[in-house]
Amino acid sequence: MLYRFSKEMLEVLLVHPGGPFWAKKDDHAWSIPKGEFTEGEDPLEAAKRELKEETGIEASGTFIALTPVVQKSGKNVFAWALEKDTDPSLIISNSFSMEWQPRSGVRATFPEIDKASWFSIPEAKNKIVAAQFALIEELASKVL
Repeated sequence: MLYRFSKEMLEVLLVHPGGPFWAKKDDHAWSIPKGEFTEGEDPLEAAKRELKEETGIEASGTFIALTPVVQKSGKNVFAWALEKDTDPSLIISNSFSMEWQPRSGVRATFPEIDKASWFSIPEAKNKIVAAQFALIEELASKVL
């Protein structure tokens, strides 16, 4: 999770998932950039790789470990915070393909992330998926 201080206010960078399922969803639809890591892969290295794949952002510096959370799907989310400012309009995401429209037999390609934005902590709490809410609270408790 990238964070910055803008006018002395803590902000976090969240990403909005691409694809037709998320197209009209906003509140409680945003997320930290995240993904899967393979067996034996260091979770922090996987987090850096996923950030690069989903946003084009290279991550280096002093990382703050955050307590893992479990999403509704049962997926464990391991997260680290890094203070780094970036322009969300420059985000470059990888893509995925899926059958769209359902049962049409036609595959379409979508960006994994269709947009990114900086949010204040109160805004982020309204935008982020519920399971990741604790990550924002923990970050705020560690850097404020």
